[in-house]
Amino acid sequence: MSENETNQAPEEQGDEAAMAAEAAAEAEAAGGADTEEDVVAQLKSEVAEMKDRLVRALAETENVRRRAEKDKADASAYAVTAFARDMLNVSDNLRRALDAAPEEVADDMKGFVEGVDMTERELLNILERHGIKKVEPEVGEKFDHKFHQAMFEVPTNDHTPGSVMQVVAAGYVIKDRLLRPAMVGVAKGAPQSVDEQA
Repeated sequence: MSENETNQAPEEQGDEAAMAAEAAAEAEAAGGADTEEDVVAQLKSEVAEMKDRLVRALAETENVRRRAEKDKADASAYAVTAFARDMLNVSDNLRRALDAAPEEVADDMKGFVEGVDMTERELLNILERHGIKKVEPEVGEKFDHKFHQAMFEVPTNDHTPGSVMQVVAAGYVIKDRLLRPAMVGVAKGAPQSVDEQA
């Protein structure tokens, strides 16, 4: 059957079945080779084929609906990704400003430093409200390529090779996706001296 037949209204399909039955009756009356049983078998086969097509069409429609819902949910959840990525630089700069401030700040600068600190905390709270979370690995934590980016390796015997030695910049995730990996320095086994090798 053609694609046009699958898109026809039920009345049209009923009319076709009636016409097919009439044609079969005429062929039988004219002494055709088709018996009534052959016509019934053919019609049953066509009905089974139509039912199969209907089931497949309904399944495809359901799959399209599910895909559309998932795409809509993803678009809603990750719509702020580009904006959030740009805001991470602002957060990094606020942190750098706080880290650059001396421990003993003059009294006339304490208010300024506290203001920068409050601004950074508020920015992080706003990001978190929109599903963006900070990923800040601990020193000694095992390097995880899913959330960390190795910026350099440090030869050492004090830490386990493959562990985080230094955090250069925090990473961030949005919902369940990585927005930016944490930039880290990774411990590497120190080379053995000539005396140790002998």
